[in-house]
Amino acid sequence: MLDPEHPIAKLLREDRRYRLEAYAFVFEALHYAQQVLHLGRPCPTEPLPGETEPPEPAVHVSAQELCQAARQLALEQYGLMAKHVLNSWGLYSTSDIGEIVFNLLRIGQMRKTPSDRREDFDNLYDFDEAFRPDFRMTLTE
Repeated sequence: MLDPEHPIAKLLREDRRYRLEAYAFVFEALHYAQQVLHLGRPCPTEPLPGETEPPEPAVHVSAQELCQAARQLALEQYGLMAKHVLNSWGLYSTSDIGEIVFNLLRIGQMRKTPSDRREDFDNLYDFDEAFRPDFRMTLTE
C-alpha cells in the first residue's frame, strides 16, 4: 500500500486523471527503454529541488523513445488488450504519457534536461493505430 504522505499519493489526490498503475507503467517504460531497448544517451540533467550540486549525468531518454518503449512494453505485457488496459488507467494518447512525466518531474520523482518540453510528447502516434497488430513506428533524429 502506498504511504498517504508519499509524493505520488499526494499527486494522485491532486490530479485524478491517471491511476497509480499509469505512473508505475511510465516508470516501467523508462526502465524498459534504458535497460531492454538500450535507448537514450548520457546527458546532464537538472537538479531536483533541494539538491545543492548538479547530479551526475544520467541516461536520458527522449519523449519519442519513451513513447516507443511504452508502446512496445504495453504490447509485450498486454497484447491485443494493451490499448484497453492503458485507457483504463487514463492513458489515451502520448500526450497523457507527457502529462505523467511532467507531473513526476514537478514532484521530484524524475529528472529532465533543460531542453525537455511537455509538448515533446504531443501526437507522437495515435493509440488506435499504434495498438493495431500491423502498426510500425520509426524513430527520427
